[in-house]
Amino acid sequence: MTKSPSAVSTTRTRGAMTRRAGGGGPQPYDFRRPIKLSREHVRTLQIAFETYARSGSTLLTTRLRTVSNMNLLAIEQLTYEEYVASLNNPTVLAAVTVEPLAGSILFEISLATAMAAIDHMLGGPGGPQPERPLTDIELPLLRGLLDRLLDEMRYAFEQLVDIHPKLGVIEYNPQFVRSHSPGDAVVVASFELKVGQEECVASICLPFASILPVLEAEGGEAVLSEKEQAARRSARRNVTAGLSAAPLDVAVRFQPIRMRTDDIVQLRPGDVVPLGHPVSRPLAVTVNDTTFAQAVPGNQGSRLACLIVPSPTEENRR
Repeated sequence: MTKSPSAVSTTRTRGAMTRRAGGGGPQPYDFRRPIKLSREHVRTLQIAFETYARSGSTLLTTRLRTVSNMNLLAIEQLTYEEYVASLNNPTVLAAVTVEPLAGSILFEISLATAMAAIDHMLGGPGGPQPERPLTDIELPLLRGLLDRLLDEMRYAFEQLVDIHPKLGVIEYNPQFVRSHSPGDAVVVASFELKVGQEECVASICLPFASILPVLEAEGGEAVLSEKEQAARRSARRNVTAGLSAAPLDVAVRFQPIRMRTDDIVQLRPGDVVPLGHPVSRPLAVTVNDTTFAQAVPGNQGSRLACLIVPSPTEENRR
């Protein structure tokens, strides 16, 4: 019995969320391509992707300022050809390198959902969007959002492997992405993604040959119980809350200057020391001599204050 691409594909209509067919009945099995993804492996990946879905939901809601949800639907082992055949054209398909894992993964969302997310980032209401490639203004906004989502993936997989996702090219036609051979085995995680009123089925495609050694490595088979997972999440929340409430001494500093020792010794009240700090350059906001922000001086009522501003590097990116 051979599982045809139509049996495993999910129809993704623009602007409408569709679900993969499922049920408790018999499932087709291809004896020429035995499934190597064990139940323990699926459970391990399920924990990682459910963690990613929760953190991704929070990130999208915060960044887009609209209610967004991301829920794991299924984890499947397919061939790359079957995965590509299940995608709509056009769609948003991003290639991502995940060092130290070999190869690249694919992150896919519908074009309509991506356009809706950009509309929310620009202060729009969402709603129906045009079906077209992204403009030179829209593409950096989407790449910035995908970069943040990939950071959440690093956190979700830290119990398995310390990955460093890096966003690559973004394509609209799945046939143009040739990151794997048609017969290569891949692991596909499908998510129900909702951004405001826009819904779709998003997916993440991982090369099977890269993720299998991680799952089979020592500790990769260890699946924590629900009670252990709850205890770990509670400990993480407590540590995060404690760090968030820890008091820190924050300083706002001008650019330092060099002075001779005898000049410093001869300083008297009323002397003026030229700092040489450019008027156009913001001040450095530091904690323990580590600069974490830029600011301009000001006041709030009778108290001195500073206004946090983008760093020069952020301005250059824009």
